[in-house]
Amino acid sequence: MNYKRILELMVKHLDEGIIVVDSNLKILYFNEPSTNITGFDSKKAIDKSIFQVFPNIDENNSIFLNVINTGKPIIEYVQEYKNCKGKNVTIVTSIIPIMDGNKVSGAIEIFKDITRVMELSDKVLVLQKALYNNCNEENRFLANGTQYSLADIIGDSLPMKQLKEKICKVAFSNSPVFVFGETGTGKELVVQSLHNLSNRRDKLFIAQNCGALPENLLESILFGTVQGSFTGAKDKQGIFELADGGTLFLDELNAMNLGLQAKLLRVIEDGVVRRVGSTKTKIVDVRIITASNINPEKLVEEGKLREDLYYRLNVIYFHIPPLRERKEDIPILVDHFIKSYNRKMKMFVKGVDGEVMNYFHKNYWPGNVRELQNTIESAMNFVEGKYITMEDLQEHSLCFKNRSKKRFEKYIEKEEVGLKEAVEEYEKQIIKAALKESEQNCTKAARALKVPKQTLHGKIKRYGL
Repeated sequence: MNYKRILELMVKHLDEGIIVVDSNLKILYFNEPSTNITGFDSKKAIDKSIFQVFPNIDENNSIFLNVINTGKPIIEYVQEYKNCKGKNVTIVTSIIPIMDGNKVSGAIEIFKDITRVMELSDKVLVLQKALYNNCNEENRFLANGTQYSLADIIGDSLPMKQLKEKICKVAFSNSPVFVFGETGTGKELVVQSLHNLSNRRDKLFIAQNCGALPENLLESILFGTVQGSFTGAKDKQGIFELADGGTLFLDELNAMNLGLQAKLLRVIEDGVVRRVGSTKTKIVDVRIITASNINPEKLVEEGKLREDLYYRLNVIYFHIPPLRERKEDIPILVDHFIKSYNRKMKMFVKGVDGEVMNYFHKNYWPGNVRELQNTIESAMNFVEGKYITMEDLQEHSLCFKNRSKKRFEKYIEKEEVGLKEAVEEYEKQIIKAALKESEQNCTKAARALKVPKQTLHGKIKRYGL
């Protein structure tokens, strides 16, 4: 097998660009991705200087030169420049020095076009500003940028009553809040309810997912930038400044790197922010609410969350119970979602039959309330009568998994089996259930199990089904 040819094909079809230079910044290798980021012909770039290929970059702002001179890599650096065709592009780039002993003999750059991401992030900030001043036509969002209140938290179980009581008690506090809940439990509903009950309700609510952006870009979004702080940087407010007087919700905090966590801690402690590249500070009055779907104590133990930041953020702690711990709320939630989809889909479904409700109560619901909502939405597309039946759920993979799980658990109780045998038996039962539900139609079964048809055929043959 020609591994060199395989490597060449892989590199050729990457979305990322790759440039290799020697210690004099002469280009030795140049891979221009299909998106044509640089606008330069790859073959013509060989043996040319970096400054010839990128005429708008000089020795003062060349991060390639910085890496060559220092011998230290630059990872995920956001850079804006005008390419040789005059197009403004934004890239996230990583440059790694090539070391020959203690001497730097060259460098490798891997870069990706994020121009579209930057444009969208700017639009998000503009929209967040607009939401503060204007409601949209459907009035779905309030003027402060929220769409949920305490009334949207559905549930009469004891854990939910206690949760709502706690929200009401601490709403007027300015103390930071840490919210922990599994995926789909409704963390944003709790956070927005806190804001809309507080004396900050007339100010802006801004939510930012910390795992959605590269760390350099996240820092700029949080704290803002000043013109000249890096190539193409403009004077721009960060979301701390935008949320002044209001609430800032940082979701998936554990995705934020430890260095940025230290800067966040400083803002919380001092109440001041400094834009990237600036020497000036600005006082801000922002209530910080953070959230994670992983237990924060575990994040601290694993080194993904600074201990000092955790203690500063965990002044008020909310744990949103998973659906399996409050199954008495399932009938209320089902009724709520059916009424909601009746309005959206112009239908008149009255509810679910007894068998479906029994199934809902026995299910584990790893995706929590969001999974239940999606299950109802799926069934609403199939239901023909006034009540949702098990037949309307037949295309939903949860049915296969749940029924197979019961058979699998009985099998484990009767037999002493190893991990390999247990996994194979579980897989076998899931496939059998899927084939039964699809009336032995392999195409439908493969679609329900979310695997390629060829993969399913192979497993059917392997297990003799």
